[in-house]
Amino acid sequence: MYKSKYITEFTKIIRRPDVLQMTGWSKSTLYNRINDGLFIHPISLGARSVGFPYNEVEQIITNMIAGKNQDELKALVSSLVNNRQKL
Repeated sequence: MYKSKYITEFTKIIRRPDVLQMTGWSKSTLYNRINDGLFIHPISLGARSVGFPYNEVEQIITNMIAGKNQDELKALVSSLVNNRQKL
């Protein structure tokens, strides 16, 4: 099987149940945080499925553990989304 050298752990896509397990949040909390700009929007994987870039989820969780406030988390989320467009 062909494996691109660019496909790494950093480009792994995880599904919502994995995000919920990693954060300990409910679905409604996840989507409230997305709407508040405190968490990344998912990316489309097809007509009826979405996923989250693993490295982005990990960065947000790491910053939460570090005690970053809401403004800092919003800035991080904005930066992560902007970086997606550079790929």
